[in-house]
Amino acid sequence: MKCMYCGCTESKVIDSRSTDEGRTIRRRRECIQCGRRFTTYETIETTPVLVVKNGGNRQAFDPNKIKNGIIKACEKRPVSMSKIDKLVDEIKKRVYNSLEQEITSKQIGEMVMDGLKEIDEVAYVRYASVYRQFTDISSFMRELERMMNEEKNNKEEKPE
Repeated sequence: MKCMYCGCTESKVIDSRSTDEGRTIRRRRECIQCGRRFTTYETIETTPVLVVKNGGNRQAFDPNKIKNGIIKACEKRPVSMSKIDKLVDEIKKRVYNSLEQEITSKQIGEMVMDGLKEIDEVAYVRYASVYRQFTDISSFMRELERMMNEEKNNKEEKPE
């Protein structure tokens, strides 16, 4: 690290502290040459991920948009904020761990629906109705029947 006062590249770390919920490290340094002290911050560099929308346009991945959509789907449901945050964190990890620079909104929507299905079926159906753009009651009923068949098959596979 280059000293901001004299330009020397040699310094020693006097103190290190974690800040920003562990995402940043604050380091107090002392220049070897002039003895003056300065502070540096070390953060994790993330590769920006772009979301490819259905129309083909791209925008930066924003976990807050996912969170807002999940909150809306879970409105007036017994779903805690910690469960919502956990789901958003899981999706965020999956997106960043894929090491891809682009992901489709369809892939993100599927991740959200998979998570909501585990948390609350009503929230899942609410989200699916907007995400899959149900145009009439029959498409909505097909989704409900598919869910019921899945649940039935899961119960048959796991005898109690």
